Parts: sequence; C-alpha cells; structure tokens
Amino acid sequence: MQERRYAHRMGNMRASDIRELLKMSTSPGVISLAGGLPAPELFPTQDIADASCKVLHEMGQVALQYTTTEGYAPLREKIAARMNRLFGASATADNVLIVSGSQQGLDFAGKLLIDDDDVLVCECPTYVGAISAFRAYLPRFEEAPTDDHGLIPEELAKILAREPRVKAIYVIPDFQNPSGRCWSLERRQAFMELVSQYNVVVLEDNPYGELRYEGENLPSLKSMDKKGQVVMFGTFSKILAPGMRIAWILAEKDLVEKFVLIKQGADLQTSTISQMEINAYLEDNDIDVHVEKIKKLYRARRDYMVQSIQRHFPAEVTMTYPTGGLFLWCTLPESCNARELLKIALEKKVAFVPGGGFFPNGGHENTMRLNFSNMPEDRIEEGISRLGAAIKAFL
Repeated sequence: MQERRYAHRMGNMRASDIRELLKMSTSPGVISLAGGLPAPELFPTQDIADASCKVLHEMGQVALQYTTTEGYAPLREKIAARMNRLFGASATADNVLIVSGSQQGLDFAGKLLIDDDDVLVCECPTYVGAISAFRAYLPRFEEAPTDDHGLIPEELAKILAREPRVKAIYVIPDFQNPSGRCWSLERRQAFMELVSQYNVVVLEDNPYGELRYEGENLPSLKSMDKKGQVVMFGTFSKILAPGMRIAWILAEKDLVEKFVLIKQGADLQTSTISQMEINAYLEDNDIDVHVEKIKKLYRARRDYMVQSIQRHFPAEVTMTYPTGGLFLWCTLPESCNARELLKIALEKKVAFVPGGGFFPNGGHENTMRLNFSNMPEDRIEEGISRLGAAIKAFL
C-alpha cells in the first residue's frame, strides 16, 4: 500500500485515554468508574419524545430544513436568558452560537486563536478533551498550577510575565474536570484582575456549573469580564442528554462572528431538529426541576463514593471532596504509576482513568480520576472495593 501523506499536525495527535478506556470498560463484568457519563435513568425520554412529536407535527418542514449557522433563534434567546440568570453573563441571543457539543466549540477556539508555537495556558490538571482539541493547532502548553481553591494567580502571573506569546487561557472554574474543584470567589476576582492587564482570551468552560450540591452559585468569569476577554462554553449534555449534541459558545459579538465563519466551513450548522426539540422541551417543561433531580441523585452518589473510599482505600491515598460536578480526584503515593495500577484493576474488573493524561506536558502519573454519576450505589461500593484491593496489591 502506498504510504499515506498526512498533514504534519497529525504527528501531534494522540488517542484519548478515556475513549480507549471506555472500550475496555465495556467488557463483561467490568465496573467502570472511568467515563464522565450522566446517569441514563435521568434522561427525560418521554418529555423529549413529546417535544419531538410537537416539533414534527407543528413545524416539521422547518425542523427538517437547514437553519442559520448561528442557530435557532428562540433557543439562543433562552440560552442567553438562562446564562444571565444563573451566571450573570449579560448576554443577548447575538452573543450565542449553537455548536454540536462543547468539544466542537473548543476545537473552534483552537482554530480561531492558536498558531504554531503560540502559548496556551491550561490550569492543571485539565480536561483531556480540551488538550486533544487544542493540540491539533500545535501550541506550546504552559501548565498553571492549582490547589483546592482553584488556579493559583501568582503562578499564572509568572507565566504571563515570561511568555509574550500567550494567546489564550483555558479554565474550568466550576467543579473542574478532572479534579472536581471549584474556584473560590477570591481566586476568580484575582484571576480576572490579572488577565485584564494582558491581551489574552479566557476560555471559560462551564459544563458542570449547574451541578452544585452545596452552597450558592459563584459569579462566572464572564460576569466579571470588563474587556470582552472571556469566551464561555456551555452545554445541555450534563443537564439533559449528551446524545443530542447541543452546546453553545457565548462571547462578544465580534468573536461570535469569527466563530460563525469557522462553523460555516466545518458543518454549516448544528442539527435543526435537535435545536428545536430542546427549545420545545424548555417551553413545556421546567428544566430547573429536572436539574434538581439530577443534583439530588449525584449528591447521594458522591457521598456514597467518598464513604466507600474511606472504607476500602489505604490511608496513603488522598482525594478531593467535590461540591459539584461528576468527578473525584485521587492522589496515590509518589512511587505508584496509575497506568500500571490500571492493569491490575482491569484484572479485578474495575476501570478508572489514570491522571497523567490530564496534564498536557506529562507527569503526575500517581493520580487518577473517578466518576460517581453513572453507577448506582451498590456498583459504586463494589467498584471501589475492587479498586481498593488493586491498590493494596500494587503498593
């Protein structure tokens, strides 16, 4: 066979650890604590079926036709209103572009902002899907350290001072993937005060912001944005259904116009019928009530996983205590390599995600991410018991 001649950027692309793990975790008998999957029993299947029937019966020809690249206007209006109410976004429909999942939005951000050898700052650990999306555009990654209160502003200041080619900063302030941490109000304020001194774009990813289990919502970075620097990404995947692939970019109008040009070249538009189905669902149902059901179940599953870890893991393993989101982050003793541990864990029929993949420049191999949203309590207990046994055998 003739040798393929790929673009040089493909040399920078790597398979997703999580996607590869999801293949293994589907083996019979394996309890998967790996993927960040919502609980399928919470999908409002009947309500979405009703919305679909309504759309097809009342506006079928519109729903099956092309729509604008920006997205279905009534849905964009609802998204803007919701983001204003929950996160202080100060947006109109003109600030919203509907995209086919947040992953597409992240890819568009890389395409819009990153040239070869530009610097992209990520809080670390960070979402592995974002690393994958941005890596295609050949940036140099700078890792901004974090602690239990979020990104450390003093460390970011050092990066910005020494790196003139920083184009963008990617962060997840609310219940971060993979650590589950939430930035404090003080850290948010200090971050925005710092970045306002530089010509950089802030990419604020907010897939988990509505899934808060304790306390009140904190202001989004977008709500503190005085210079139009913040691009906010949101999605229905975690509060409705990921298979519908409806998400959005919320940004200043000049940025939205550029994103529209990129989307026109990528896929013209996001599915008309899916947008209209979600719009109809929002018209006929109280999504806040639905989100409360999600939070109640996930809060209980988080508590149960924490208790199970306390019962089954050795004392040398530390963990975060997330006040929202889908994930819990564990740190093993320095001598432990979580990728090697995974081999033992899979023999014991339990899967997790090794933490090294959440650092774009590598290292931190003694960490791992656990998901608590997708498994009932008895499976969480059994999975943590198996994983605890694997850790004890590995130490």
